Parts: sequence; structure tokens; C-alpha cells
Amino acid sequence: MSNQLLVEQCKQHDRKAQMALYNQYCEGMLIVASRYINDTAAAEDAMQEAFIKAFTKLDQFQGDVTFGAWLKRIVINTCLDVLKARKLETDPVNEETLTIVQDDNWTVPDATTVAEVKEAIAALPENYRVVVTLFLLEGYDHQEISEILGITESASRTNLHRGKNKLKEHLKHLQYGTGY
Repeated sequence: MSNQLLVEQCKQHDRKAQMALYNQYCEGMLIVASRYINDTAAAEDAMQEAFIKAFTKLDQFQGDVTFGAWLKRIVINTCLDVLKARKLETDPVNEETLTIVQDDNWTVPDATTVAEVKEAIAALPENYRVVVTLFLLEGYDHQEISEILGITESASRTNLHRGKNKLKEHLKHLQYGTGY
């Protein structure tokens, strides 16, 4: 059954169609939620909450993007709301001494696997992990990240730079072949 038909049935409050749509997207959306929230149970809760929001506001789905993209946006926003509710503890940033970092060198050793990079990102402190995930995996720029998280663009750049340095440190053992 096509997604478009399932969505239309869900708009009619068809529980079977909702379950079919849920089953189709739940694993992928849990992966998205897990990028932001390290605690599996909390990520599952956020994903469930996002599905409830999606089904509740399904009449707002216009079809200008795929249902999956629309749902992913809801999952990300729900995760960010959870993180904001936790009152993200961030490293203090002295705005006067900040410089804009223009280092686009995001290379890792060739032998590094995607799983190792994802594991390294998941191991970052929460404030760095969220900014790194939004920037690298979701493609947001610093202006968008600052609006989403309620921080300055400088703080976004700083957290990204510090997160990148921690990632490099975590992954550098692979460059010298001592990771096995």
C-alpha cells in the first residue's frame, strides 16, 4: 500500500493505517532520535511522542515533501524539545574572546567505518553531540542551529569546533593502527 494512501486513511483516523505507517517508519525514526538522545528509553519515548504529534497534526501534512521527511522533522524537533527540557548544560563560552573557526577539514582515516564515526559522535558530551549532529548529519547551518537551540552562532561554532576536536581525538587511534 502506498504511503499516500496510508496517509489519507490515517487522516480518516483509520487505526490499522496508523499502525502500518508506524511500523514502516518506527525503526528509522528511532535511529534519528538516538542521534540526539543517548538514552535508548528516552529516545524511544521521544519517538513515540513524535508519532503522536504527527498523527494528531496529520491534517497539516501538505505532501510538498515526503511523509518520511515530514515525520523526521517532527522527531528532530521533539528530541530538541526533550533536550531543552533537560536544560542542556553547556560549557561556558566567553563571547569576547571567541574567534570564528574556519576549519572545514573533516577528514578521518580511510580505515574508519561509518559505525565508528557514529559511535564517536554518540560518545560526545550532549551539547557537542547535538550541534555536531545538526551540522554534519542534518545539514543545518550555524544560524539555524543557534535558533533551534537558543544559543548564539558563536556558541554553535565553538561547540562544533570542540566537538570536532573530541571526535578527532577519539578517532585518531585508528590512524596509527592501534585501534584493533
